[in-house]
Amino acid sequence: QLHESGGGLVEAGGSLRLSCIASGGFFTNYGVGWFRQSPGKEREFEGCLRTSDGSDYVPDSVKGRFAISTDDDGVYLQLNSLKPEDTGVYYCAASPGWPLVTTEGYDLWGQGTQVTVSS
Repeated sequence: QLHESGGGLVEAGGSLRLSCIASGGFFTNYGVGWFRQSPGKEREFEGCLRTSDGSDYVPDSVKGRFAISTDDDGVYLQLNSLKPEDTGVYYCAASPGWPLVTTEGYDLWGQGTQVTVSS
């Protein structure tokens, strides 16, 4: 089971650090992804990471502003230079093996954490 936290209301240009914690901890070789869902839209990929070696990938759309990392406790998504269009519910997802850039294939999902960026 996954649990996200760290969301909130922030002004444009601000930062937040989202956390994704797995009950019992992540297994050694898991792919973990972050997705954002805005009202009326599909979940959009924001980054992923492989827990075995920490290798990560963020799409060009957020590269330089978002960063994904991991430690013994969980997987994190650092959100910097936030824009109003970054508003949405952020979900983490996990599955064994390679991280995925689409929602299909992820076995575990958290309940999401709301991020609201005011202009």
